[in-house]
Amino acid sequence: MKIYALILLNIFLSKGCGSDEQIEMKSAVVEYTATTRGFFQKVTVKNQEVFVTKDRNSGEIGTATKISDADWKELINDFKDINLEEIPNLKSPTEKRFYDGAAIANLNITFKDKTYKSQSFDHGFPPAEIEKLVNKINALVKI
Repeated sequence: MKIYALILLNIFLSKGCGSDEQIEMKSAVVEYTATTRGFFQKVTVKNQEVFVTKDRNSGEIGTATKISDADWKELINDFKDINLEEIPNLKSPTEKRFYDGAAIANLNITFKDKTYKSQSFDHGFPPAEIEKLVNKINALVKI
């Protein structure tokens, strides 16, 4: 009887571990903004949905679009690879935004009641540590 109880316990524990990452990502809010004088884009990812707005004066977050399961899993993997505490210290690899060569971009992640804000970087040229996540977010906008 004890063996059956141990087997059942192992099954329940193994099933619970895989969904912890999804639960954590669902509690996160990821905001990516890119702006210049003539361009504005704000992308918000939360709870397996993406919201896009191109109106800087609008208080709305945009229309919700569901993220596919494959894209969501990729976002989770990219998210868990990031050291959130290091986001404010990341340096931009390029400086095109200083002479209007690229839009000014920022990444804000709110996770477990704490907000992590990046320094400004060039739209399309994020710091290497957040590059996969930023590129995936931008790919979701084009869908």
